[in-house]
Amino acid sequence: MRVQALSRAGLPVMVALLLASGSAAWAQTSPPAASESAAASADSVTADPETLTKPAVPISSDPVPVPAAIQPLLDFQLSAIKFSLGDLMEQLRDRRHEGWVLAAYPDPRTGRPLIGAGFSLDLPERSHPQTDPLNPHPFVEPSSAQLWQAAGLDPALLQQVLDQFDDRLAAWRTARRYRRRIRDLSPEITDDQAEALLRVSAIQAIVNARAWCRDFDELNGPQQMAVSQLVYQMGVNLGEFSTFLALINNDPIPASALADPGAAPATEASVADIDHWRDVQQSLLQSQWARLYRVRAIAVIAMLDPRYLDDPSISEARIAAVLRPARRHGCHGRPALRTAAYHRRSGRSVARRASSARSKRKA
Repeated sequence: MRVQALSRAGLPVMVALLLASGSAAWAQTSPPAASESAAASADSVTADPETLTKPAVPISSDPVPVPAAIQPLLDFQLSAIKFSLGDLMEQLRDRRHEGWVLAAYPDPRTGRPLIGAGFSLDLPERSHPQTDPLNPHPFVEPSSAQLWQAAGLDPALLQQVLDQFDDRLAAWRTARRYRRRIRDLSPEITDDQAEALLRVSAIQAIVNARAWCRDFDELNGPQQMAVSQLVYQMGVNLGEFSTFLALINNDPIPASALADPGAAPATEASVADIDHWRDVQQSLLQSQWARLYRVRAIAVIAMLDPRYLDDPSISEARIAAVLRPARRHGCHGRPALRTAAYHRRSGRSVARRASSARSKRKA
């Protein structure tokens, strides 16, 4: 049961803390004197993400300890990045990236429950040690339940959404049948709640992008956003892109003159910068991820181009010209694959029948 998985992820500890403080959730507690604040943060976060510097954690007379896994997200400052957090969230809501679904649905690859813009609903808190001795920034991998509460949502609602997901999956039996009904699902959270989940997840991606890339602060705005999007989409699996990580971490990254649209013409340093980032882009173009998610990959990889701010459409056209879609096998070979996968008889009997047919044709 997913309930047990969440318990192992630390939910009992969180619930005990909440009961001890007499509050529904530490991220939703409000001062007794601030009635207007309590009314504004009852179930969701409705403020513009650009006007907030961190998720609201109101002060109470009996403060609840904040989990260590969440603290770096609460300490996040918008001034630490060179791009708009709102723009990143808007891109992640785009159908080209994660989409926007207000009910739990299965991940197309893993079958695990997602909601909103791809927010994972049942991940446990994970240990992700920093293995780069030159990078002082740690990874932050809280559980889904902790992120849910950091966004200001009621833990009981999370359990309700997970139970509903399990019931539907049991009724429809397969994740594929479940996904066919996504458009017919009734909303289980509001737009504002999904926005709050997206915001805290995007901040986690930015924090971990700095842990993956030791020169993150030296990147221009689009490059920072691109690395953050990669982290949002791949999570810990980004570690498998060893060539990409080696290229962005090996040498200090010079500031490109093309990073500022009003800057001077290209110099030798900016030309070297362009060559370096072309290699970085090439490392992603050769990946299976880029071929399988071509439209999404074009948008992300193009942002790594130091010339992106000059004309984003040109940078995307350069990537689209060289990134070919994943090769799709025709119907010719599919029957054999189905026979091998689903036929009840052994492979030897199939081989004997094939040999017999060949003998008859020779005769």
